[in-house]
Amino acid sequence: MKLNRCAKEAMDDLEAFFIKANSELLARGAPPGEGARVVSWSLADDVIYVEIASEGPIRAHDALLRVKNGIGKELGKKHRMGVRKSSVDVYEIAFSVDYPPMEVVTIPFAASVSFNGTECTLRLENVDEVFLRENYIDRMISLIRDKTAGQHYMGKGEYWKEIWRSPRRETLYQNDPTEEMVERKWIKQGPTKGKWFLRPEITKLMRIMERIAIEEVLAPVGFQEVIASHVVPFDIWIKTGHMGGSPNEFYYVSEPATRDPSAWETFSDLVKITRKVPYEELGKCLSGPRAGICYAQCPVIYWSFTNETLADDSLPVLLFERTANSGRYESGGRHGMERVDEFHRIEPVYIGTKEQMLEIRENMLDRYKHVFNDILELEWRMARVTPFYMQQSGGFGLDDQGSNEEAEKSKGTIDFEAYMPYRGSREESEWLEFQNFSIVGDKYTRAFNIKSQTKELWSGCSGIGLERWSTAFLAQKGLSPDGWPAGFRERYGKMPPGLHLL
Repeated sequence: MKLNRCAKEAMDDLEAFFIKANSELLARGAPPGEGARVVSWSLADDVIYVEIASEGPIRAHDALLRVKNGIGKELGKKHRMGVRKSSVDVYEIAFSVDYPPMEVVTIPFAASVSFNGTECTLRLENVDEVFLRENYIDRMISLIRDKTAGQHYMGKGEYWKEIWRSPRRETLYQNDPTEEMVERKWIKQGPTKGKWFLRPEITKLMRIMERIAIEEVLAPVGFQEVIASHVVPFDIWIKTGHMGGSPNEFYYVSEPATRDPSAWETFSDLVKITRKVPYEELGKCLSGPRAGICYAQCPVIYWSFTNETLADDSLPVLLFERTANSGRYESGGRHGMERVDEFHRIEPVYIGTKEQMLEIRENMLDRYKHVFNDILELEWRMARVTPFYMQQSGGFGLDDQGSNEEAEKSKGTIDFEAYMPYRGSREESEWLEFQNFSIVGDKYTRAFNIKSQTKELWSGCSGIGLERWSTAFLAQKGLSPDGWPAGFRERYGKMPPGLHLL
């Protein structure tokens, strides 16, 4: 700790301060015998060197900050002395993890991370006070625990447990619907990778799916519509965990560094002369990205309630958004119309008490069953799976749904999967996840400080992907309306004339 002047005259008072600090200041808030303690200290002119150890709830870095503030209070008036700044040469933290690592674990800022079974030792060097105050230490410990748990999660695959299955239905169609739609010119790939241009026939079908979802699922449960921005600033994704968990899947947004035409003159001239985009010159005209294209609509809906207190009589809050297209960089995982970089979805979000969340789940599952069984007449199943919010935020160690009885009854994700005849047999082929329902507990209400007058708030969401609904339906029923169920055919009506292309 660097003082504002030489402290040799205060040696006796410093000695008394450290003795008192170990018994009072560094024990405050901890059970007897579990506080932090100053193991040793020394003075060299205007610098105090201390060694601090802790095995209890008072962390060593918190103890250092207490000591720094205490010196200013105890010695400030008598000696006009205070600590200008503090820093740490070496900080070593030993803690346990749930799973021994399967491979090397590295994280930023760490001088070393070593393991002896499930015991981890994290060593930091040359740490400044800002680092300590910003709570990086606890986050580093959590990250190491999460990474070791993630290695085991990735090794054993996604948790999956079937909980319901529809009646088996006769297979009427065996083709890949995407390939046939391309042949019929219902859809056209592009204009960039992972995107589709949808022509009248499939556009009408997706709009009917949207109408069914709103009229048959959301409206009966009491949802109201909102409109959210397509562009999401990074601070929202930091709160939800997406920024750390899925940064490789975002489409990033950069704003112009300026609107001044003169700053863009060279860029414009190069485009006009070469008929090409001069990317190096473009980079000079853009600011660094501070936001991204919508990954899912729910984060912005939660953001809209940041630091708000919801009246008890307004619970549960039931909202849905359908205007913000989702953008996700799928890379090699793209396939057909069901797995793309840009897709259209309705995002219902529900906020309320735990009991209200469970009631909403029952109501919405009943409505989904009605749609998929009675209107679309699909062959499908439901399964409890690894919650989406764990996968997208990288939080593999935060919720072991497979062994948590409480999760079976409350929190977690249910996937709806449709049989895709063109992929093979029911027993051996991969079914398409075309719908889900999640309750995430207080994960997001806590992140955005959303409160009610008297009750603890939980929340959840249930993304309705229109491409997924449409692909599951066409894979089982085909592209001819003659093979469609009467309930859907009536809603669809007459096939659009489409386009005659030579």
